[in-house]
Amino acid sequence: MPSNCLFFLSMPGLRKRDVTLEHTPTLYRWANEGSIAELAPSFPCVTSPVQATFWTGRPARDHGVIANGFYHRDRRAVEFWVARNEVIAGEQIWDVLPDGVTSAVWHAQNIKDCGADYIVTPAPIHEADGTTKLWCYSKPDGLYEAAIEQHGHFPLQHYWGPLANIESTRWILRAAAWLHASHAPRFHWVYVPHLDYASQKYGPNSPEAVAALEELDKELSAFEDSLRKAGGRDISFVAAGEYAMTDVSGVVYPNRALREAGLLSVEERDGAEYIDLAGSAAFAMVDHQFAHVYVPDESRCAEVAGVLRALPGVARVLVGAERGEVGIAHPRSGEIVAIAEDTHWFAYYFWLDDAKAPRYARTVDIHSKPGYDAVELFFDPATKSIPLDATLVKGSHGVPATESRHRAALICSTGDGLIQAGNLYRDTDIRDLTLSAMRA
Repeated sequence: MPSNCLFFLSMPGLRKRDVTLEHTPTLYRWANEGSIAELAPSFPCVTSPVQATFWTGRPARDHGVIANGFYHRDRRAVEFWVARNEVIAGEQIWDVLPDGVTSAVWHAQNIKDCGADYIVTPAPIHEADGTTKLWCYSKPDGLYEAAIEQHGHFPLQHYWGPLANIESTRWILRAAAWLHASHAPRFHWVYVPHLDYASQKYGPNSPEAVAALEELDKELSAFEDSLRKAGGRDISFVAAGEYAMTDVSGVVYPNRALREAGLLSVEERDGAEYIDLAGSAAFAMVDHQFAHVYVPDESRCAEVAGVLRALPGVARVLVGAERGEVGIAHPRSGEIVAIAEDTHWFAYYFWLDDAKAPRYARTVDIHSKPGYDAVELFFDPATKSIPLDATLVKGSHGVPATESRHRAALICSTGDGLIQAGNLYRDTDIRDLTLSAMRA
């Protein structure tokens, strides 16, 4: 295939069924000029683990990215969206590209300090007065400043939270096109987040999700036009859905159940409650449709598992070696892994009275919360804050991809056999497929 310049577009939530002439003519044309197939993500089917699998060709049990966050047992701290590449074990694609092939990465997770030649990813600066300065980490030094001159600051407020919209994806694509014209890396890995928002807020089959597909496709068309006008190289596209979302109608609160069973302890500060990680016999670090449950005294795992199994909406509770059944038996994993039915998702809430919710609960605070919080996409005008209603969320992902509805799309814009239509691919295949394209 003509792969002098390859753009790999990593798209959360893109399914094969979403690619239609009516709603996504650009993606549809790529699929018909090239090929389209289904892609099954490895568990856990969430952004950070799947991206690490794309780059290493290995599942989470090998590369160690067991969720979008980690619990550090040594210092008893939860850390979500850590960003540093050192958390990923194994050789990554930028380290084995053919000689002379330069690479660029836009807005990937756990990417800081990786071996790519060019990197831009959000790194807001939190000032002492509580304000946040828009900023991005970049490699080499000064790359983000150069991007600012062309496109202004990356619109972080439109990347996540109640104001999340197409503006963040538009900036990423325009900046990637600028880098192509000005620095000419041959391999571009680009995170395209837009489909994440409407699908979580309204459900993946909602009219709002269809509108998001149309918005995204228009930006992809403009992106392709910009690249073609820059000229200089043959350009190919691979678009890969990181996962597929399912409609959800229920929410599970594992930490509340553990607290009511006397297993999770809280401490009160200034009238608000926080998890006492040091004093708890068990707590759940939740992430979309699964949870790592940490149990310092493993003799209590059966007791903890019993509490979780009794919760409506919980599909599986895997203890110890059982975690290997879904490829998540890694030292960073919880002693127990809980998986929701795909009609439910896990909320991190642990308080029993909203009046005692922690200070971060009503804010967009992705680093302080002991779990992923999809409710940050919503806004309560009455309180001018994030609501405390996890039932608002209508779409989620993360369960093992055991059914066709859990599969994403894989599209190649050229018809030279890189992707065979009708085949089922896995995210562990992506690294070698991409390398074969770059060697052609």
